[in-house]
Amino acid sequence: MPSEKPNAIKRRQIYGRQKSRPLSPRQKHLIKDLLPQPKIDPATFADEVGADKEPRTWLEIGFGGGEHLAWQAENHPEIRFIGCEPFINGIAKLLCLIEEKKLSNIRLHDYDAMEVIESLPRASIDRAFVLYPDPWPKKRHHKRRFLSPANIKALANILKPGAELRIATDIGDYARAILSAMRKCDDLVWTAEGPGDWRNRPADWPSTRYEQKAMRAGRKCYYLVFERI
Repeated sequence: MPSEKPNAIKRRQIYGRQKSRPLSPRQKHLIKDLLPQPKIDPATFADEVGADKEPRTWLEIGFGGGEHLAWQAENHPEIRFIGCEPFINGIAKLLCLIEEKKLSNIRLHDYDAMEVIESLPRASIDRAFVLYPDPWPKKRHHKRRFLSPANIKALANILKPGAELRIATDIGDYARAILSAMRKCDDLVWTAEGPGDWRNRPADWPSTRYEQKAMRAGRKCYYLVFERI
């Protein structure tokens, strides 16, 4: 059996679906022909990112259908974006937006975001987004939630001083759990000064289809912004 490459990353277990409905012919074409261009290898891509390297880099973890990531990339062409999403249907939707909008500043990782986070240098990311992560509502599944104290600490390590971590959820229990976990991280501070800061979405934070679905269902959305100190 051939030996494992020195820089190879051990595959993690992915919880939940990685694919739902069948891909359209166009989506299959984009997965085959377009995805290899922005796709990164976390083990080697880290060499391109650093505290003193340009362009600045923003990271989105679990971008869903890609609406937010594509909007940010279109409105900030000077920024390099890394999007992490194991759900192949979401990857395909974002590839459609990349093609339609001719976006060249997005790089993609189609597996566990922690593979990217753990490979990046300290203080190398200027902004990070975790929008509507799977809440895993059953108590026995809470350990699968992405925003655990350990993962939050790992995220803080790759953020530059003054960088923002933006989080959104429509599950009150998860919002409380996130704030509780944040109290265990001395490197991040919640920037909210009043209820309006976490009840109202900022103008430079576009809506997503998941948010719209939550609002139609009558669920409140929570917008949490933290700063790396």
